Amino acid sequence: MRVLVAVALLVLAACTPGTPEPVRLKVLASPELADLAPVLAELKRATGVELVVEHRGTVEASRSLAGFDLAWLSSNRFLRLRGTEPALSASVMTSPVVLGVRPGRRAVLGERPTWADVADRAAVGEFRYGMADPRVSGGGMAALIGVATAAAGTGAALRPEDVSCDRLQGFLAGRAFDVPDPVGEFTRRSDVDGVIAHESELLALNASGRLTEPLAIVYPRDGIVLSDYPLMLVDPAHRAAYDRVVEWLRSPDAQRMITERTWRRPVDPATPRAAALTADIGTALYFPDSQQVLDRLLEFHDRAGDGRQVVFVLDYSTSMRGERMAGLRAAFASLNGFDRFHTGETVTIVRFAGAVLEERSVTVRARADLDALLAVVASDDLRDGTAIWAALDHALRLARGETTVVLMTDGENNAGPSVDEFLRVGRGEVPVYPIRFGEADGAELDRVARASGGRLVEAGGKSLPEAVREIRGCR
Repeated sequence: MRVLVAVALLVLAACTPGTPEPVRLKVLASPELADLAPVLAELKRATGVELVVEHRGTVEASRSLAGFDLAWLSSNRFLRLRGTEPALSASVMTSPVVLGVRPGRRAVLGERPTWADVADRAAVGEFRYGMADPRVSGGGMAALIGVATAAAGTGAALRPEDVSCDRLQGFLAGRAFDVPDPVGEFTRRSDVDGVIAHESELLALNASGRLTEPLAIVYPRDGIVLSDYPLMLVDPAHRAAYDRVVEWLRSPDAQRMITERTWRRPVDPATPRAAALTADIGTALYFPDSQQVLDRLLEFHDRAGDGRQVVFVLDYSTSMRGERMAGLRAAFASLNGFDRFHTGETVTIVRFAGAVLEERSVTVRARADLDALLAVVASDDLRDGTAIWAALDHALRLARGETTVVLMTDGENNAGPSVDEFLRVGRGEVPVYPIRFGEADGAELDRVARASGGRLVEAGGKSLPEAVREIRGCR
C-alpha cells in the first residue's frame, strides 16, 4: 500500500502545473553559434528543453533541413531562395558581417572605407585578408554580396546582370584564405592584414587576449549584410516546445545573457549592451532575391586567382597620333580601384604598327608592376603601316591558360596577312575584344570577334575607359 501511495505521489508531482516536461530537440545551427553552449544550458534548466546541436555553415545547411526539429542559422534568406523556408521563425539576436583589421594596417583602407575601397586595395596587393568559404558560410557569401552590390551601384538588390566578374576578381586577389573558421585561421597567421567575419566573432576575439593588439572593427559605409539568427521550427510536431524556447530566448534575462556572453546584439532594444555594441552599423544591404545571383557570385569566386592573363594589342601607327593616342593612354591611366589589374594576373602589352614594335609582360605583384605597364603605354614610338592581323596572331601565340585579348585600332590592315588568311588558322578559344575608333574596318573586326567568342566595342559609343572596364578579364 505504501508503495502504491509513493508511486501516486511521484506521478502527481510530475504532472504538477508549472513543471516543464523534459524535451530533446535536434537543431541544425551555424558554426559560430557554438559559443551559445552556456546559454543553452540555462535554457534547459529553465524550460526543460534540451537542444542537441549539430553545426554546419549556413549556406551548406540551407541545402537540406531533413532530420532536424529546429534550425538556427545566421539567416533564413538562403532557404527562402530555395523555397524551403520553414513557416515559423523568430529572430533572437543580430550581428553584421564586417572587417577586423590590424591597427597597423587600418590606414590603408582610408578613413571611412566602402566595400569598393577594400576591393581597390586588395586588387593591387595592399590589403590581404581572410574570409569564410562562401560555398559553405553565410559570412563568406555576405562579403561577396557587399563587394558586388557596391560595384553595381544600383542601390537595389543584385540582379544576375549586375554581378561583374572583373570587379570581384579585384577583391578576391587579396584573399589569403577562405576556410570554415576564418577567425581561428587569422590568429595563426602573421601575413594577413584583416579578416571578414561577424562583428560578434571579432569582438569576442578582441576580448579573448589572443591578440597582441585588438582589431579595428570596420563597418563599410556603403552597407553591411546583417545576420538576424532566426530560430526556425522544422518539425511542426514540436510547436509547443519551440514556443517555450523562443519565449525564454527573447526574455530580458536571456537577451542580456546572450549579449554579455556572445557579443551579439539583442533584438530587445531595452537590453543593456557593452559600448562596443553601440557602434552605428550603417544601412543593411538588400539581399539578392534570385538564386542565380548567388550562383554567379560563386562561379566568379571559384574562377578567381592566379593564372589569368590579359593581352592588350595596341595600334601605334602614325594615324593614332594626337587625340586617339591620348584616349588610349587615358584608358590605362584610369585603371584604378575595382578596374585595376589584379595581383597574380599576367598582363601583356603588344605595341604594333607595320610590325610588332614591342612586347612587355608582367605578373602583377605590386604597384611598381602597374607603373611599368603605364611606361610602355606612354611610348611616343609611332610608325607607318598597320599590320593588325599579324600583331593579333603574335598576341594569340602568347596566350597561356585563361586569357582575354583586347585589340585597339583606328586603321585598316595594310601589311601582313589579310583577315581571311588570319581566320583560316584555328585560334582555340581565346576571346578577342576589338575596340574600334577612327576608320578601322568594323566588318572585319566584328568577324574576328565573333569567331573567337568575343565582341566588337565601338569606342565612339562610350568612353574608352568604360569599354575597357566592361570587357576586362571577363567572358
